Amino acid sequence: MNGNTSLSSLEIDVLVIGAGPAGVLAALRAADLGARTVLVTRTEFGGMAANDGPVPVRTLAHAARLIREARQLGQYGIGVSEPVLDYSRLLARVREVINDVRTHSSLRPQIDSLGVTVHEYAGVACFSDEHTIKTGSGLRLRAEKIVICTGGVSRRLSVPGFELTNTHSDAWGLTAVPASMLVVGAGATGVQVASIFNAFGSRVQLFQTGPRILSSEDEDVSAAVAAAFQSADIAVHENIGAIEGFEKTPTGVRMIFSRNGVRDSAEATLAVVAVGWVADTAGLSLASAGVETNHQGFVKVDEYLRTSRSHIFAAGDVTGRLMLVPQAIRDGFVAATNAVRGSTMPIGNPVSPIGSFTDPEYAQVGLTEAKARQTHDIETAVIRFDSTTRTIIDGHKVGFCKLIVDRNTNKILGCHVVGERAVEITQRAGIVIAAGMRVDDLAQIPLSFPTYAGILARVAGSAARKLNLKREWQANPTEGTWQQF
Repeated sequence: MNGNTSLSSLEIDVLVIGAGPAGVLAALRAADLGARTVLVTRTEFGGMAANDGPVPVRTLAHAARLIREARQLGQYGIGVSEPVLDYSRLLARVREVINDVRTHSSLRPQIDSLGVTVHEYAGVACFSDEHTIKTGSGLRLRAEKIVICTGGVSRRLSVPGFELTNTHSDAWGLTAVPASMLVVGAGATGVQVASIFNAFGSRVQLFQTGPRILSSEDEDVSAAVAAAFQSADIAVHENIGAIEGFEKTPTGVRMIFSRNGVRDSAEATLAVVAVGWVADTAGLSLASAGVETNHQGFVKVDEYLRTSRSHIFAAGDVTGRLMLVPQAIRDGFVAATNAVRGSTMPIGNPVSPIGSFTDPEYAQVGLTEAKARQTHDIETAVIRFDSTTRTIIDGHKVGFCKLIVDRNTNKILGCHVVGERAVEITQRAGIVIAAGMRVDDLAQIPLSFPTYAGILARVAGSAARKLNLKREWQANPTEGTWQQF
């Protein structure tokens, strides 16, 4: 719905700004609780997740996987020619998927059925005062409660020549696969760009200013992914020092960097910078509403997701918390609940499994080994993928599954996986952690054989043996779990 409608505060109980995962769930929850709700978004319904995030990224990652699997077919006696990527057709498929997801999203019909007024393509929203916003399309909306869900944007570098670089969003929108690519920043976004375009045929160099890629992951995960990338001919450069700038070359772009006074450079057809994510609050005029931000520019919230104005809430990436879709969904639910019912639901510290669809995949839930050692007496157990039946069958023997267990409670503190189906394995581990299961209880579950889920039971059996937790019956003997006791 579009237009120049003006609604009074008596007509709007809850106004939600932004229609990404956090905003959609906030609007749905508020309306479900009986609030007269309006959802306003700068562009289309769905936000970054559907249009520039997990949906298009996962589609490209799936194409990269299909290319790799096609090259594996010969091992199984299936003769095919070398796969050839038609990038323009792939981009068309990405658009098809985005449209299909948007059309069949179960949330939009629910939003509409609950009577939420949705303003799409409203332009940038701007606070006039603490209860009123104006939009670029001319809307003026007043509400008793407001929930800010405007998400985030790629962080820019204040260096000469930055305008010569691209963001991950630009990378997804290329018309052809570049011959070579510099990827600057080796967090979750950077490694996905590097992995996908390496599979597509680009010569990729990955740069990290810090001592290791994937710095927020367990150290073993960082090392394993770096080694796998190098084996796949991705040049991994860690601890490069400071980035001084970028300059144009006859064939693309050059990055200049220095460490300890020693300058160096690298060139490629294209440079993609993925050095972080910042709150998308440009133009919001938060000061007009008295909404405070922290030193990083994220909206400050308390445990109920209230801002410095008690009737204004914020959810999702704009708060700078865990900037992921599932967490944004939970944020939206909590913020809207508190906006309607009063501050009764704290956000808490829920179990949050996260991962990335690189090659190889990596994923985590809970504490890293280094973090766990700071506050717990721990035991660790690792099962490598070259020793598990399903990975051997499928020809995916790179990787491992690692559990971190508290010696006093025998409960799992963390799970870290590198390799095929890492993300799916970690989701199961997240359920185990949330349920408070002991590691020996997990080892006793007779999971189907041979499966990737069974790897989790096997590593649990290994941990139980190390902790001397013996039972009368042992699960998954065909995976060798019986040997672990």
